Amino acid sequence: MLKKFREISGKTGFIVREYPMVLLMAFLAAISLMCFAHGNFNSNGNYFVFIRFSLVCCLGLSLMFALKMLSQRIGKAFLLEILGTIFLIFFYLLLPEKEKDFTEKYAFILVPTFILSHLLVSFAAFFGKNRELNFWQYNKNLFINVVLTAIFTGVLTGGVELAILAVDKLFDFNFNQKYYAETFYLLSVFGSCMIFLLFSENGLHDLEKDGSYPLILKFFTQYILIPLLIIYAVILYFYSAKILINWELPRGWVSYLILAYSVVGILALLLVHPLKENSTKSWVKMFSRIFYYTLIPLIVLLFTAIFTRILEYGYTEPRYFVLLIALWLTAVVLYFVFAKKPTIKFVPMSLFAFGLFSLIFPYLNTFSVAKRSQKTELHNILIQNNLLENGKISFNKKVSDTVADEVSNKFEFLAKRNEKEFLLNLLPAKNKKLIAKNLNEANFWGIRSDFRNQFKNVQYDISKKELSPVQKNVTLIAKKFDADISGYKYLFKAYNYKYNSFEFDNNTVELKMPVSMFKSELNLIFNGQKINLVPDLKKLFENYPNNGEIKVDDLFITKVIGNYEFKMMFDSVILSKTADTKDQFLINSESVLILIK
Repeated sequence: MLKKFREISGKTGFIVREYPMVLLMAFLAAISLMCFAHGNFNSNGNYFVFIRFSLVCCLGLSLMFALKMLSQRIGKAFLLEILGTIFLIFFYLLLPEKEKDFTEKYAFILVPTFILSHLLVSFAAFFGKNRELNFWQYNKNLFINVVLTAIFTGVLTGGVELAILAVDKLFDFNFNQKYYAETFYLLSVFGSCMIFLLFSENGLHDLEKDGSYPLILKFFTQYILIPLLIIYAVILYFYSAKILINWELPRGWVSYLILAYSVVGILALLLVHPLKENSTKSWVKMFSRIFYYTLIPLIVLLFTAIFTRILEYGYTEPRYFVLLIALWLTAVVLYFVFAKKPTIKFVPMSLFAFGLFSLIFPYLNTFSVAKRSQKTELHNILIQNNLLENGKISFNKKVSDTVADEVSNKFEFLAKRNEKEFLLNLLPAKNKKLIAKNLNEANFWGIRSDFRNQFKNVQYDISKKELSPVQKNVTLIAKKFDADISGYKYLFKAYNYKYNSFEFDNNTVELKMPVSMFKSELNLIFNGQKINLVPDLKKLFENYPNNGEIKVDDLFITKVIGNYEFKMMFDSVILSKTADTKDQFLINSESVLILIK
């Protein structure tokens, strides 16, 4: 036992010395998430900094590992780590300081950047030639280590969490619920990193070592993955034939199916790469030869579907990325069809190059293209519907509800991309004040709502099936949102789209709010007892039968449960009711105040 302990300690010490920056990133990410959990997942105020920091540290995990692999090939580890640290500092400063400014724009920065960092891991140490088999063995071993890490981490985390729960329940310790979240973050981030590095102990030397082809991987690829791909190929070809026969434009979602087929197919080819020259696996060899040829007509269908959407609605970041992946697929197909000695390294390297182009290339990056396109689309809609007078939007002119909605959506889209000056230049002086206030406060939902309500002569087309006639669409807005705390002992702030749980006097209270118009709920959970507040929410609207926005003196619900009185204060609530649906609510609040006495 002592010998085993010394062996494990020795390996741990080696990992700490060999991968200090990778472990530091994992440790800082875990600590940041634990601090975030300790603050009751309160992402507003000072706690949002932990989200920013953890995101950057998680990015640093894969980046520092990639640079470590590169340094094991070329040396200069210290210089590479300095460059990696400078990049992470720059990336941290790129993210917004406040949660309300963290729009979907940053998701289109974060997700591609994380993908690029993992692609860098796959090829950073293999820029040279004559390493084709080593490259495959390296990525195969990485893949296996990731799967093993996930299994080990899941068992470890689940086991420790159950142990804490057992001690809590058996010995009546009444642990704070935060301990479970903090333990999960520590083990799932830092613990998984330690486990992965233990599997990859000697790094590049062990990972690129030649080894036998795993039987499980062979079985999975040959008898599950490739047959499924053939089935999907048949479906897509039949759908293509249907389009040609009916001479109709393809549906938008077919793009995602083609992309999925293409990407999974390329992954399957990479997995069976060493087998394709084995004569005993003739059908694998045949699939390897014909796969890229099967993609050619599907890529034509893919471009047709993409440009159908782009020509109709313009570019957005998702459409840009779909087009970019289609272009990358075209490049991959052409390369493997015409290259005399193709290398599988081309797949991750070319995808990395396309992804980097989409983020940093001047004028043609995804954000520049999307903003220019949506500006043009907005201007064209305004001109086509005669809504411009002297370069300003005329809100008194007759306009259909679909046009008003489309203009409002584009207005919100551009507001989230910091196009404040462009948008304000389109507004008459009398309409600027309210919109400018929302722009300054980054109240993007309020921007769309307030802008939409500026149109005074909206014509609703109730003949369209998808636009059910709205019988009721009322927005109640509190004139003041100040909490009178006299007589109350506790004050909590709850946030929509968040987990809101609070503790007081050895009690636990949780507020669950509606997160969309499709799920109307407002539940107060007090010590496990659930109280439905939707009937109380309906009562707020009893005296307001008309559509539109209505300002009220105050907006709150009071509920007595046991020895406590709860008062929930809202800044605005929306009721939407159509002929064929039940009442639907949306709490459009930066926060909800909960007063308890």
